Amino acid sequence: MHVTTAIVGAGFCGLGLAIRLKQAGLDDFVVFERRAEVGGTWRDNNYPGCACDVQSHLYSFSFAPNPGWTRLYSPAAEIQRYLVGCTERFGLARHMRYDHTVEHAAWDEAAKLWRIKTTRGDYTATTLALAPGPLSEPKIPELPGIAAFRGKIFHSAAWDHGYDLGGKRVAVIGTGASAIQFIPKIQPLVKSLTVVQRTPAWVMPRDDKPVPEWQRRLQQRFPPAQLWWRLRTYLFREFTGYIFRQRRLSPLTEYFAKKHLAKAVSSPELRARLTPSYTIGCKRTLLSDDFYPAVAQPNVEVLASGLTALTATGIVLADGSERAVDAVIFGTGFYILETPYSGAVVGRGGRSLADAWKGSPQAHLGTAVAGFPNMFLLLGPNTGLGHSSILLMAEAQIEHVVGALRFKRDEGVATLEPKPARQAQFVAEVDRGHVGGIWQAGGCKSWYMDVNGRNSAIWPRSVPAFRRRVARFSPGDYALDFVRSPQRRPEAPPTSKDARPAGR
Repeated sequence: MHVTTAIVGAGFCGLGLAIRLKQAGLDDFVVFERRAEVGGTWRDNNYPGCACDVQSHLYSFSFAPNPGWTRLYSPAAEIQRYLVGCTERFGLARHMRYDHTVEHAAWDEAAKLWRIKTTRGDYTATTLALAPGPLSEPKIPELPGIAAFRGKIFHSAAWDHGYDLGGKRVAVIGTGASAIQFIPKIQPLVKSLTVVQRTPAWVMPRDDKPVPEWQRRLQQRFPPAQLWWRLRTYLFREFTGYIFRQRRLSPLTEYFAKKHLAKAVSSPELRARLTPSYTIGCKRTLLSDDFYPAVAQPNVEVLASGLTALTATGIVLADGSERAVDAVIFGTGFYILETPYSGAVVGRGGRSLADAWKGSPQAHLGTAVAGFPNMFLLLGPNTGLGHSSILLMAEAQIEHVVGALRFKRDEGVATLEPKPARQAQFVAEVDRGHVGGIWQAGGCKSWYMDVNGRNSAIWPRSVPAFRRRVARFSPGDYALDFVRSPQRRPEAPPTSKDARPAGR
């Protein structure tokens, strides 16, 4: 089967692109989704306490507002319902291909199209848009003895809701963004909770609260009110982002974080274990009101020694000590910069993305890659944020892709791909933006840095700067292969005033 555009992934990015393509009249597309339902991250991550760490009004499509958010920070189930609702609202059902895992995609130079192999059959497409999401592949470290452990093991992104944690001895590996949400929920249930922390995180107050009924009614009846709350949140987030990027202001920010810690944890020893030694912002700054109170409870032990192995009955720490446990829950994040799909996407000359990147993902505007014609990435390299909604970045990319496909259709373009020089210029611009910044000089090792020591994940400037740079498609950035005359709109017939006799 052939389609004009194949979208891989039905999370926020894939659905957002599908909606905007449909609105633009570019509706010959399919969306491949490996599961039986849309949602991506918010479908798969359903652990206790799972919620967004960006306020609801900003963590939704600007072109699909939702006046019904019930909390300032929406829980995962509510976000999932929103995405299902968008699929129905914008008539995407006929475009969806559920239970279709894309196993391989290769560019056919002779035919000028992508050949796509899925678990449910083969397809061809003129354009390939990759939207797998950065939080789609859970990472469980390869540890000695993991296969011998006789208890229960699972990752937070594959939560086993059928396993009863009540009265169990539980070890949680990691204190990242997921762990600090589910630890407070399971702490009252378990007999003992051993939290294995490799590196402490800076944690700021979340201040989550219900959205008042009067506010929801106002937004339903007067949509500009919701735009106002969205704008206010957007401006506040940009202000905090500016503060975090200024290393000279870090002591002030760290003061408030330490005050938050001291208020909840009275033990000097525990406070010391929970206090980072690196500059705030160097690693992802977390938001929580209940993590610190939870780990200060008598049935919780926070260990600063890393995990080295499992035995049949427990865990072994780097200091050689052991803890007997009934269950191990990994809150160890995802394969983000490793991009598992990169080896399965093959461009010109049989060269895969993995071959092109060599461990350091790079893309023009974080959106397209030289050597891979008619291919786009959503939330590609250097589109991540540490302060605001990633959907603001994704929407800019979506508009770029829609603009490119309009241009391609209207101007008779067979293939387009970024010029290597323009891509290199953009990557150099990003790298210069990181020089001396908190991610490069903040004194920490984070998942933002790839195996070659380059920050391949984060955009170093503001959201408005990215949107100005990316949202508009610029043909001059791309190598274009024209194969036919542009499809211009028919000219209006001459008026009687302009009519002239034939041959004159």
